[in-house]
Amino acid sequence: MSSLVRQDAWNQDEDLLLAEVVLRHIREGSTQLAAFEEVGEKLSRTPAACGFRWNSSIRKKYESAIQLAKKQRKQLKKDDFEADKEVTSIQASPGNLERKPVVQTIDEMVEFLLGKKEEVLKKERELSEGSTSTKRIQELVEENRALEKELTRLKHEYEIVKNDYQLMINVMERATKRSQYTVK
Repeated sequence: MSSLVRQDAWNQDEDLLLAEVVLRHIREGSTQLAAFEEVGEKLSRTPAACGFRWNSSIRKKYESAIQLAKKQRKQLKKDDFEADKEVTSIQASPGNLERKPVVQTIDEMVEFLLGKKEEVLKKERELSEGSTSTKRIQELVEENRALEKELTRLKHEYEIVKNDYQLMINVMERATKRSQYTVK
């Protein structure tokens, strides 16, 4: 008894090609339908046949790879969004909100990165100078507190001396008045 195999049966290489193309499309944010069309052209099969094969038997074998491809797609979208946001913020000016290509040559990329490095170094210098200023301000605050204590002490001593002086004046005036009464 011989084993009957359909002429249009899927072989292992075709299954692998189908899985690779579908996973790439998922990763790149394309549709599975586009993947089925691409594989269909390569294998001379209809997109429907590719979709049926994927959903009926291949998909189950690649669940973890599908999840990984989806994560990679999300990360790629996030990276693209961040890059677009950066480029837009760099290139957008009040009079010109057109988007331009990010980098056209390696020289432009190097120039861009060197500019970013200079910005970082400038910020670091500003922060360093800021911490020096903060230290100086703290020193001056401490000195001011010490001077305020000294001023309070001196004011207190002045009041004591002033009161003693007033008492002495009063005693002298009384003594003068008594001497005038006793001399007469």
